[in-house]
Amino acid sequence: MVNRDTFSSYHPLINFLYFGLVLAFSMVFTHPFCLSASLFGATAYSIYLNGRKAVRFSLVCMLPMFVFAALLNPAFSHKGATILTYLPSGNPLTLESIAYGISAAAMLVAVISWFSCYNAVMTSDKFVYLFGRLIPAMSLLLSMTLRFVPKFKAQIRVVSDAQKCIGRDASSGGVLQRAKNGLTILSIMVTWALENAIETADSMKSRGYGLPGRTAFSIYRFDKRDLKALVFLLLCGSYIVLGALLGGLSWRYYPTMKGVFSGAFTLSVFFAYFSLCIAPVVINISEDRKWTASKSAT
Repeated sequence: MVNRDTFSSYHPLINFLYFGLVLAFSMVFTHPFCLSASLFGATAYSIYLNGRKAVRFSLVCMLPMFVFAALLNPAFSHKGATILTYLPSGNPLTLESIAYGISAAAMLVAVISWFSCYNAVMTSDKFVYLFGRLIPAMSLLLSMTLRFVPKFKAQIRVVSDAQKCIGRDASSGGVLQRAKNGLTILSIMVTWALENAIETADSMKSRGYGLPGRTAFSIYRFDKRDLKALVFLLLCGSYIVLGALLGGLSWRYYPTMKGVFSGAFTLSVFFAYFSLCIAPVVINISEDRKWTASKSAT
């Protein structure tokens, strides 16, 4: 079951700023708590947005990717002072290399999960609304690029079904025939993609997109709810950056693992970081409870 996402109904500026912060922090901060909070928040929000589909995607794709990335580093990197054992090749297996591999895997999965949430929340019309006047050509190009993958997947399914009806899909015939049918489908899709891009560009040009003084209809309004969210994001983001500059999120993996995990200031930075990562889920659950209460009251 896919839930109703209240966070996506916020102003596009709030959505874009939020994903900009969590993606930047997820790629910069390597502290174990930051990586864990980011991974937890991204996974929870993705599951809330897509339901069972997200759970299946996490188990089938994200979990094997996490395990593979976590095992890749200790297999090739043998740095670190804490030697656990020796591999058959004679190279040492260190605790630090394992920990760094797990952290790199957590960062990779968290960033991919955040991007999947971004793709569901930041639609092309929101992106064009934010950057259409500043960088019209670039915003249109990025909007088309972000829409390309889901549209390509839907179209290739249509083409494959049409080819299957006449016995020319990639699962019909021998090996050579399958390859030939697959190349035919690929040729059709490339032609479709190029024609679709040209049609979109011509359509936007005929509507005067990017011309000086051009106005555009918009359904987005910045209200008090968005103002509160903006203040929250700015305060959390500023406090997290301040905490990182003052060493509240310092952590190293080599030659030995060392970093901060205690102290009132460090714990407050952790709380701000976790609050930022889990904010969309908390907003959605809160609104769901209000909606349930209002329905039961009537």
